Amino acid sequence: MKQIHCKMFGHDFYVTRDVTYHVKEYACRHCQKQLTTNSSGNLIELTPKFKEINDVLERIHYKRHKKSRSQIHSNLLVFKH
Repeated sequence: MKQIHCKMFGHDFYVTRDVTYHVKEYACRHCQKQLTTNSSGNLIELTPKFKEINDVLERIHYKRHKKSRSQIHSNLLVFKH
């Protein structure tokens, strides 16, 4: 029954996970179809292979973001009264 809604009106996708700033994972509210963005920025079906790729990308992105934030804070001067 849920697939009929998607066939008639189209999918209603929402973001389920932010992998990086540009890569996200999406799911349909009605049929639970899952998509992700590929290297070209197009939406493709989320397969186990792409799920694993997104996991690695997220881990790399998190480490780089965390490292860059710590470098910014270490270069700041703190004055106390």
